[in-house]
Amino acid sequence: MAKKRGNRIQVILECTEHAASGKPGTSRYITVKNRKNDPERMEIKKFNPILRKMTIHKEIK
Repeated sequence: MAKKRGNRIQVILECTEHAASGKPGTSRYITVKNRKNDPERMEIKKFNPILRKMTIHKEIK
C-alpha cells in the first residue's frame, strides 16, 4: 500500500543563472519539502551540468 505524504509536497527547483547565460536548455531538480515547516519558497545551491558549476536553484510554481 502506498504511503501518505501528508504535509510533504513535490517542488521543482530551477537554476537562476542559466537564463542569463544565453545557453540553451534548463537545469531543474525535483525534490520534496514539508509545507508546514517550510512555507516559503526553497533556495538551494545545486550543480548545473550545462554551466558545469554550483548555482542557486529556486523553487518555481
